[in-house]
Amino acid sequence: MAIRIAQFTFNAFSENTYVLADDAGEAIIIDPGMTDVQEDAILFEYITEENLIPRLILNTHCHLDHILGNSAAAEKYGIDMWCHAFEIPVIERAASTSLMFGIPYRPSVMPARLLSEHEEITIGGISLKTLFVPGHAPGHLAFVCHDERVVFSGDVLFQGSVGRVDLPGCNAADLVASIQQKMYQLPDDFVVYSGHGPSTTVGDEKRNNFFVREDWSGL
Repeated sequence: MAIRIAQFTFNAFSENTYVLADDAGEAIIIDPGMTDVQEDAILFEYITEENLIPRLILNTHCHLDHILGNSAAAEKYGIDMWCHAFEIPVIERAASTSLMFGIPYRPSVMPARLLSEHEEITIGGISLKTLFVPGHAPGHLAFVCHDERVVFSGDVLFQGSVGRVDLPGCNAADLVASIQQKMYQLPDDFVVYSGHGPSTTVGDEKRNNFFVREDWSGL
């Protein structure tokens, strides 16, 4: 069963939100970053037009730009959000983070389930496996879809770059280890859908990503 993947770019940080859907229309929303009702409408209209039935919100991590639309999506569709336990303090700091960046604050729902590494998440015909990839955030997860040979990396790995490590809970050594020991262990042809910017592949980043090297100490 093929999985449809739709990408939307929201908010002042150009954050990527993803909607995964199976042939029957059952769907997962990853990192809803909508910042206002206008951006809500973009996502909701797509879901309506495609006759999708959202079943779950997954957060790779809970930095402000990745959770701004959590409550709107949860309330619209009556669904839960799942993330790692280490991200709860990040959610609790979101109000102060919004002041720091001058972004209007939209409170997030709290997780209904706490995820850990190597969990299998199955919604309809969508099957995802979790990888624990801290560094950019303390409880950062990546979601791997082996059937489609894709990984949703959040802000761990980008095309030609990596996640920042100057925020509370960040750790440069952990980020490098997460990329080298987790992300780079996936097959080279796996497509990487990142939290910002265009998609890439694991192989392209192994060959070309300047930041992931032995002497790298963080952005």
